[in-house]
Amino acid sequence: MSVRLAVVTDIHHGAPSAAKRGDAALALMAEFARFVAEARPDAVLDLGDRISDEDPETDRRLMAEVAEVFRAVPAPVHHLCGNHDLDCLSRAENEAILGAELGHATLDMGGWRIVLWRADARIRRGPDHSGFVLAETDLIWLARTVQAADRPLLVVSHVPVSGHSQAGNYYFQNNPASATYPGAERVRAALALARVPLVCLAGHVHWNTITTVDGITHLTQQSLTESFTTQGEPAGAMGLIELDGAVRWEVAGADPIAFAFRPSAHRWTVPLPDFRSHPGLRARREGGAQR
Repeated sequence: MSVRLAVVTDIHHGAPSAAKRGDAALALMAEFARFVAEARPDAVLDLGDRISDEDPETDRRLMAEVAEVFRAVPAPVHHLCGNHDLDCLSRAENEAILGAELGHATLDMGGWRIVLWRADARIRRGPDHSGFVLAETDLIWLARTVQAADRPLLVVSHVPVSGHSQAGNYYFQNNPASATYPGAERVRAALALARVPLVCLAGHVHWNTITTVDGITHLTQQSLTESFTTQGEPAGAMGLIELDGAVRWEVAGADPIAFAFRPSAHRWTVPLPDFRSHPGLRARREGGAQR
């Protein structure tokens, strides 16, 4: 039995900033409601960054406006929090405004398990630390969930963990540390524990990407209101992902993409260490030097 999910991410409702067209967010969300009505998915995934943060009072108003337009979406909606949602508001405040719980959760749909990995997406700013923090409790929950899986997994998060290149990205080419968690390699090691096919889906980086690491395909979806790839116009990215024996992912809008693949439960050979420290290669070099 197949599963059909509609996906929206990085809505960034609010004043325009940098390349984000937050002024178009509510109108595009009305379009998204029509997109969902036509596509008739089993559920909707909101990957976070619903607003562009300003201050607590403004953020509560912006979040309430986004929550209102989500009520017009004719399918069950599962929300995640992004860093902008948490800059001035707590997770509890997001929950109260959205009327939804925002802790880790799993959903069994068709033959798949949807893993809502709602890891802490706040960005810390200060002299002691600046950037994301990967909480040990978040990592442990994910590792245990992956190890216990008895069916294919779609792991959904706001922040991607593939470690893929940010070359060309308006925000992150020169700020790659802000594109993922420090210690993301530990997340990838936890994902590799799966004995079932596994796919990852995230937002945050504001472009459509496909990366395969250790036999696991990682997808990131374009922002609803981003414009750095679309010559100043909002991308209007609205995604559909269909899961059965294969995975079909398609993003409509001004920056479209379509990709189909068969997810794998097989992992790759462990990578070599630095050539200079590999004992076999070092012995060959030393032997050559003696001759």
